[in-house]
Amino acid sequence: MSSYSSLAAWYDQLTGDVPYSAFADFYETEFARTGGEFRLVLDFCCGTGTLTAEMSRRGYEMIGADASVEMLMQAQEKCADLACPPLFLHQRAEELDLYGTVDAAICSLDGMNYLEPALLPELFRRLHLFVRPGGLVLFDVKTPDWFRSLDGNIFLDEKDDVFCVWRADFHPEQNAVVYGMDLFERRGRLWQRSGEEHVEYAHEPEDLKRLLEQAGFVSVTLHRDGPQHDQGRLFVSAVRGE
Repeated sequence: MSSYSSLAAWYDQLTGDVPYSAFADFYETEFARTGGEFRLVLDFCCGTGTLTAEMSRRGYEMIGADASVEMLMQAQEKCADLACPPLFLHQRAEELDLYGTVDAAICSLDGMNYLEPALLPELFRRLHLFVRPGGLVLFDVKTPDWFRSLDGNIFLDEKDDVFCVWRADFHPEQNAVVYGMDLFERRGRLWQRSGEEHVEYAHEPEDLKRLLEQAGFVSVTLHRDGPQHDQGRLFVSAVRGE
């Protein structure tokens, strides 16, 4: 089973409670706090591009990158009518390859948790290469304690034409939570079932800070008061050193 194939078409409906505007507000606050001009922004692991579109409507030139073709198709359609549509790239995070530098790179809603720990040094190396000196990297992760608290829980998301049931199992040996997901889509009088498996890794905040500093980032800050902080979400910001 793969991630974000069948789910891509329903992702927005099943995550309608995500406060994307609050995420964008948080990013803009960090841009202002960091100082300098922030105009060209990379949204890596952009998914269906809802946040990419929100930032574009606020006047930023956006690049969105994601490993899922199906999610990018949703993002492309969503952003087609924007005054300045984002450029979407089919790239894995650890294989980022841009045409030049950006002012900031953002990643929201667990995108970083999908990356195995062994891939983080290469990702941070590439971000250091493609974010301008003095620019900002800003992303969120779910905390290890939050992932451990999910172990054995079963969840159900339901809409008129789809419902999704998933179980979370935490694996200490991998320091990861595995979601077994069944998706049921209405097809006339019948329902079509598909399955996906998602794996998210519990990155220790201090490890993230250390790896960012090793890659050449400075002023690495852990924010515990950002959007959805009450749902185990921690934000990390880092400035690209000169």
